This record gives sequence, C-alpha cells and structure tokens, in this order.
Amino acid sequence: MNALIPLADGVEEMEAVIITDVLRRAGWDVVTAGLEKGVVTASRGVRLQPDVLWSDVCGQVYDMLIIPGGVEGVRRLCEDSTVLDTVRRYYRQDRWLAAICAGPLVLETAGILRGRRVTSHPAVIEKIKTASVEASPVVMDGRLVTSRGPGTALMFALALVACESFKTAATLADAMVCSPEIRESLNCLFS
Repeated sequence: MNALIPLADGVEEMEAVIITDVLRRAGWDVVTAGLEKGVVTASRGVRLQPDVLWSDVCGQVYDMLIIPGGVEGVRRLCEDSTVLDTVRRYYRQDRWLAAICAGPLVLETAGILRGRRVTSHPAVIEKIKTASVEASPVVMDGRLVTSRGPGTALMFALALVACESFKTAATLADAMVCSPEIRESLNCLFS
C-alpha cells in the first residue's frame, strides 16, 4: 500500500509522526507532503521535514489519503482548494480516506461526510454538521477511517494497517509492545 499525508504548519506532530512511522514499519510507501516549501512547524514547535511539496504530488494516485489533526494545520488544509479537491476525488473514486483529531473537519469542508459515521477530537465535534459523530477511539465506515486525537494515534495507525492486513497490524502491535487494550480494540474493529 501507499499513502499520502499532507502537512501544514500547526499539524499535530504526534499524529503525523506516529502514523508515518507505523505505516512505514508495515512496509507501506508513505509520502509526507508539505503545503509550502521547507520545514513544517508543528503545533508544539517540533519541526518536520516533509518528503515532497504537496503541489508536486496531489494529482498522483495513492491507495490512501490521511489527514492529520492540529487545529492550525487543519485550518490551513481546509483553506487549500487543492487539498479539498483531492479529498473529493478520493471519495468519488472510493479510495481510502482517513482523518484524525480535527482532521475530519477537512472532510466536512470538502462536503463528503453526509450520512457517514465518524469520530473526531471532542473540541471540534460541534463543527461536524453532516455526519453522525461517535465517541469511539476509531470509527470505520466503509473506506472512511477516523480517530479522536493524539492519544488514539497508535490505534488509528494500526487500524489503517489492518485495512490491508490484520495479520501485519497484529504483528506490529506485538513488536511495538502495545498495550493489551490496543490489541483488543484492534480485534473488535476487525472481527
């Protein structure tokens, strides 16, 4: 599998890094793409170096588009027409779409959540008007996967891996010495 992760200043660093790390451990080709040239300054001041520039890859086809959270990063993604167009294209093509924390606001802004089930960070739930919002750590609705925030990032990343191979996700959870609760949650999602 391959995945594209857009990054903008204000991104939640734990989410961006954990997701990228876990997917790469699973053998995925993960491309992080900065909205602007250079280093991205994350929400807590951590500096992240994207692999490429968003404008150079947003028209390419990946198996999955993953939107990390972070209020300011998400605001910037919501304001970028190419990000919104890419979300709509993935939705129309029935490709995997994933978002965590405030990230589902990008999906809401793109207009693709009507009638869908999602979760998000509690601080932004009231801004999601067209979907049914749940309080679960990870919600899967077809090829749409959402999660709540930094504390659920590991579970979210493992769930994304399990979309391709539950066995790989379970092996990774064991190798990373994940808590039994994470392994049980993964089992529940995919049973």
